[in-house]
Amino acid sequence: MDKKFGARILIALSAVGPGLFLIGYNIGTGSVTTMAKAGAEYGMTLFWALLLSAIFTYFLMVAYGKVTLVTGKTALFNIKHHFSIGPALSVYILIALITGELLAIMGVMGIVTDLLAEGWKLLGLGEANTFRITLVLVILLFILLWFGHYRSFERFLTFFVILMGLCFIIVFFLVKPDYREIARGMIPSVPNQPGAFQLVAAMAGTTCSAAVFIVRSTVVAEKGWTIRDLKGEKKDAFVSASMMLLLSGIIMAVSAGTLHVMGLKLDNTIDMIQLFEPIGGKIAAFILILGIAGAGLSTVFPIILIAPWLICDIAGKERDIRSPLFRILGGLGLLFAFGLQIIEQRPPAMMVFSQAFQAMILPAVAIPIFIMIRNEKLMGKYRAGKKMSYGLIAVIIFSLITTYFAIIDLI
Repeated sequence: MDKKFGARILIALSAVGPGLFLIGYNIGTGSVTTMAKAGAEYGMTLFWALLLSAIFTYFLMVAYGKVTLVTGKTALFNIKHHFSIGPALSVYILIALITGELLAIMGVMGIVTDLLAEGWKLLGLGEANTFRITLVLVILLFILLWFGHYRSFERFLTFFVILMGLCFIIVFFLVKPDYREIARGMIPSVPNQPGAFQLVAAMAGTTCSAAVFIVRSTVVAEKGWTIRDLKGEKKDAFVSASMMLLLSGIIMAVSAGTLHVMGLKLDNTIDMIQLFEPIGGKIAAFILILGIAGAGLSTVFPIILIAPWLICDIAGKERDIRSPLFRILGGLGLLFAFGLQIIEQRPPAMMVFSQAFQAMILPAVAIPIFIMIRNEKLMGKYRAGKKMSYGLIAVIIFSLITTYFAIIDLI
């Protein structure tokens, strides 16, 4: 019976492959830290920002997937060929996304290695060398890149997404949060405190990320879907956005029901482990480490595929994950995992910087898809209706606001 149940879960997950890929990409160490910080400082009062971000993420995922299904072409190729400034705009998005992702991989791997070193301590094995941990992870990821194919990457992400989700749910019950505090915090508001608006922008940036929508187009094409899969594409986007909302909401609720009640602040991911250990014990701390490490590793692999995917996208070339282009660029991307072993910068600070950088790209991704999906010549009978149009207008306004906050934060 258990085997049959497990098989059903795997079949259900395989049916939402592109969405699963994006859950793995989106819920990373930056999301965990941001949501936990929001819960610790403001309880659940900023949950509305997460909810809006998830709704907007759904609209953009559906839009990019639909245009890909109708045209048979991926995002950057369409942007390049359907706008007068398309070539320049597509190159800008290409460079900005790759730069943002290289910064992100430094922060992600820095946090993952710090967490694994902390786990090594919890097991009573003494101090661990973070450089060696990074080296082992990079070698394993490169082996998977060299010998793998898209389906093997999907299985890889399936494992880590399930691990991540189960760990966060288990920790939620282990730390026994104050459910009344969580319920009270569900009333939407913006705290009148310094940094609240910036945190709202960071929450939006980690959920409604520009890279997600460009990658969405590629993974839909990689799955081999056609216009006949339009209903499945919408279902996939809904499952993906809902899972992002659920997992991020659980992380926020854990902090809101424990750290917020105790008046404790959270500044980085290691603090999270050290603060939760006295509340839930070593078991909760260790499970949390596994969950966050799973979130980080599920993010790394899509990141190193972005550069070759985008280059194939903009050039309209066939994507071959075993080609020299993918292996060389993927390998070079993995070298950035050693970045924070060399640069004197803390991983959470690098993650905040990369998220702020990514937030500024969102308008350049939201505006073109709004124009393309309303283009009757391009989309024919699949042209966007009123609901989709209004939804994308709201996304554009949202993207401009988050860009404003991101620029202020960087300045």
